Amino acid sequence: MDAKNPFETPTTYRAHRAEYLVGFAASTALLIWHYDDVRWLPAVALFLYIDVIGYLPGAIAFHRSTTKRIPKIYYYLYNTMHSLITQAVVVTAWGLLIGWEWALLIVPFHLFGDRGLFGNFLKPLSLPFEPVPYPGYSRMIDALTAGVESSGSAIGAVPAAPAPATPRVEAVR
Repeated sequence: MDAKNPFETPTTYRAHRAEYLVGFAASTALLIWHYDDVRWLPAVALFLYIDVIGYLPGAIAFHRSTTKRIPKIYYYLYNTMHSLITQAVVVTAWGLLIGWEWALLIVPFHLFGDRGLFGNFLKPLSLPFEPVPYPGYSRMIDALTAGVESSGSAIGAVPAAPAPATPRVEAVR
Protein backbone atom coordinates (compact mmCIF):
# COMPACT_ATOMS: atom_id res chain seq x y z
CA MET A 1 0.00 0.00 0.00
CA ASP A 2 2.82 2.39 0.87
CA ALA A 3 6.37 2.40 2.17
CA LYS A 4 5.25 2.36 5.83
CA ASN A 5 2.52 -0.26 5.37
CA PRO A 6 3.84 -2.84 2.89
CA PHE A 7 0.78 -5.05 2.58
CA GLU A 8 -2.19 -5.17 0.30
CA THR A 9 -5.89 -5.14 0.95
CA PRO A 10 -8.08 -7.36 -1.23
CA THR A 11 -8.88 -4.33 -3.40
CA THR A 12 -5.28 -3.23 -3.96
CA TYR A 13 -4.31 -6.88 -4.55
CA ARG A 14 -6.91 -7.15 -7.33
CA ALA A 15 -5.70 -3.87 -8.84
CA HIS A 16 -2.09 -5.08 -8.66
CA ARG A 17 -3.06 -8.32 -10.41
CA ALA A 18 -4.98 -6.36 -13.05
CA GLU A 19 -1.82 -4.45 -13.97
CA TYR A 20 -0.04 -7.74 -14.64
CA LEU A 21 -3.04 -9.00 -16.61
CA VAL A 22 -2.47 -6.12 -19.02
CA GLY A 23 1.13 -7.27 -19.52
CA PHE A 24 -0.07 -10.85 -19.88
CA ALA A 25 -2.63 -9.80 -22.50
CA ALA A 26 -0.01 -7.79 -24.41
CA SER A 27 2.52 -10.65 -24.43
CA THR A 28 -0.22 -13.11 -25.41
CA ALA A 29 -1.35 -10.87 -28.28
CA LEU A 30 2.22 -10.50 -29.54
CA LEU A 31 2.84 -14.26 -29.33
CA ILE A 32 -0.33 -14.91 -31.32
CA TRP A 33 0.45 -12.14 -33.82
CA HIS A 34 3.96 -13.55 -34.39
CA TYR A 35 3.04 -17.21 -33.96
CA ASP A 36 4.87 -18.29 -37.11
CA ASP A 37 8.00 -16.34 -36.11
CA VAL A 38 8.35 -17.94 -32.66
CA ARG A 39 10.88 -20.75 -32.32
CA TRP A 40 8.67 -22.90 -30.11
CA LEU A 41 11.25 -25.33 -28.73
CA PRO A 42 13.31 -22.54 -27.11
CA ALA A 43 10.06 -20.83 -26.06
CA VAL A 44 8.84 -23.95 -24.25
CA ALA A 45 12.27 -24.39 -22.64
CA LEU A 46 12.27 -20.75 -21.48
CA PHE A 47 8.76 -21.16 -20.09
CA LEU A 48 9.52 -24.38 -18.21
CA TYR A 49 12.97 -23.62 -16.80
CA ILE A 50 11.56 -20.92 -14.51
CA ASP A 51 9.33 -23.42 -12.69
CA VAL A 52 11.65 -26.42 -12.98
CA ILE A 53 14.30 -24.50 -11.02
CA GLY A 54 12.15 -22.03 -9.09
CA TYR A 55 8.88 -23.72 -8.19
CA LEU A 56 8.93 -27.51 -8.44
CA PRO A 57 11.69 -28.19 -5.87
CA GLY A 58 9.89 -26.09 -3.23
CA ALA A 59 6.47 -27.51 -4.08
CA ILE A 60 7.76 -31.07 -3.78
CA ALA A 61 9.52 -30.32 -0.49
CA PHE A 62 6.43 -28.55 0.88
CA HIS A 63 4.04 -31.37 -0.01
CA ARG A 64 6.40 -34.02 1.38
CA SER A 65 6.91 -32.13 4.63
CA THR A 66 4.75 -33.15 7.58
CA THR A 67 5.28 -29.74 9.25
CA LYS A 68 4.95 -27.71 6.00
CA ARG A 69 8.11 -25.84 7.04
CA ILE A 70 10.78 -26.09 4.38
CA PRO A 71 14.31 -24.65 4.08
CA LYS A 72 14.63 -21.03 2.95
CA ILE A 73 16.61 -22.06 -0.13
CA TYR A 74 13.33 -23.05 -1.81
CA TYR A 75 11.96 -19.54 -1.27
CA TYR A 76 15.19 -18.04 -2.61
CA LEU A 77 15.01 -20.25 -5.69
CA TYR A 78 11.39 -19.29 -6.31
CA ASN A 79 11.95 -15.57 -5.78
CA THR A 80 15.10 -15.51 -7.89
CA MET A 81 13.57 -17.39 -10.80
CA HIS A 82 10.29 -15.43 -10.68
CA SER A 83 12.00 -12.05 -10.41
CA LEU A 84 11.48 -9.63 -13.27
CA ILE A 85 15.06 -8.48 -12.66
CA THR A 86 16.54 -11.98 -13.02
CA GLN A 87 14.51 -12.69 -16.12
CA ALA A 88 15.40 -9.33 -17.67
CA VAL A 89 19.06 -10.35 -17.30
CA VAL A 90 18.32 -13.75 -18.88
CA VAL A 91 16.39 -12.21 -21.79
CA THR A 92 19.09 -9.58 -22.35
CA ALA A 93 21.88 -12.17 -22.25
CA TRP A 94 19.94 -14.40 -24.67
CA GLY A 95 19.32 -11.48 -27.00
CA LEU A 96 22.95 -10.39 -27.01
CA LEU A 97 24.49 -13.88 -27.21
CA ILE A 98 21.98 -15.85 -29.29
CA GLY A 99 19.93 -13.11 -30.88
CA TRP A 100 16.70 -11.25 -30.27
CA GLU A 101 13.70 -13.36 -31.14
CA TRP A 102 9.98 -13.67 -30.52
CA ALA A 103 10.47 -16.76 -28.32
CA LEU A 104 11.76 -14.41 -25.60
CA LEU A 105 8.20 -13.09 -25.16
CA ILE A 106 7.40 -16.32 -23.34
CA VAL A 107 9.31 -15.04 -20.29
CA PRO A 108 7.03 -12.05 -19.56
CA PHE A 109 4.08 -14.22 -20.63
CA HIS A 110 5.03 -16.65 -17.82
CA LEU A 111 5.74 -14.04 -15.13
CA PHE A 112 2.75 -11.82 -15.94
CA GLY A 113 0.51 -14.90 -16.09
CA ASP A 114 1.71 -16.10 -12.68
CA ARG A 115 0.96 -12.71 -11.15
CA GLY A 116 -2.12 -11.67 -13.11
CA LEU A 117 -3.95 -14.98 -13.58
CA PHE A 118 -2.90 -16.88 -10.47
CA GLY A 119 -2.02 -14.06 -8.06
CA ASN A 120 1.41 -15.54 -7.33
CA PHE A 121 3.95 -12.88 -6.42
CA LEU A 122 7.30 -13.31 -4.68
CA LYS A 123 7.11 -15.54 -1.60
CA PRO A 124 7.76 -14.11 1.89
CA LEU A 125 9.91 -16.37 4.07
CA SER A 126 7.50 -16.01 6.98
CA LEU A 127 4.56 -17.70 5.21
CA PRO A 128 4.09 -21.27 3.98
CA PHE A 129 5.52 -21.98 0.52
CA GLU A 130 2.08 -22.79 -0.89
CA PRO A 131 -0.80 -20.34 -0.31
CA VAL A 132 -2.87 -20.97 2.81
CA PRO A 133 -5.07 -18.45 4.63
CA TYR A 134 -3.09 -16.69 7.35
CA PRO A 135 -5.26 -15.81 10.40
CA GLY A 136 -3.21 -12.70 11.24
CA TYR A 137 -3.88 -11.23 7.80
CA SER A 138 -7.62 -11.85 8.16
CA ARG A 139 -7.64 -10.09 11.53
CA MET A 140 -5.72 -7.13 10.11
CA ILE A 141 -8.10 -6.74 7.14
CA ASP A 142 -11.10 -7.03 9.48
CA ALA A 143 -9.63 -4.34 11.72
CA LEU A 144 -8.92 -2.05 8.79
CA THR A 145 -12.35 -2.42 7.20
CA ALA A 146 -14.13 -2.03 10.54
CA GLY A 147 -12.71 1.46 10.86
CA VAL A 148 -13.61 2.85 7.44
CA GLU A 149 -16.30 5.47 6.95
CA SER A 150 -18.51 5.47 3.88
CA SER A 151 -16.19 8.12 2.41
CA GLY A 152 -13.37 5.58 2.43
CA SER A 153 -11.36 7.46 5.05
CA ALA A 154 -10.12 5.60 8.09
CA ILE A 155 -11.95 6.62 11.25
CA GLY A 156 -9.60 8.51 13.52
CA ALA A 157 -7.07 9.14 10.77
CA VAL A 158 -5.42 12.52 10.87
CA PRO A 159 -6.09 14.28 7.58
CA ALA A 160 -3.35 16.12 5.77
CA ALA A 161 -3.00 19.68 6.98
CA PRO A 162 -3.96 22.38 4.52
CA ALA A 163 -1.05 24.27 3.00
CA PRO A 164 -0.17 27.35 5.01
CA ALA A 165 -1.33 30.59 3.52
CA THR A 166 1.39 32.44 1.67
CA PRO A 167 2.13 35.64 3.57
CA ARG A 168 1.49 38.75 1.56
CA VAL A 169 4.45 41.01 1.23
CA GLU A 170 3.59 44.66 0.81
CA ALA A 171 5.79 46.63 -1.48
CA VAL A 172 7.90 49.14 0.41
CA ARG A 173 8.18 52.61 -1.13
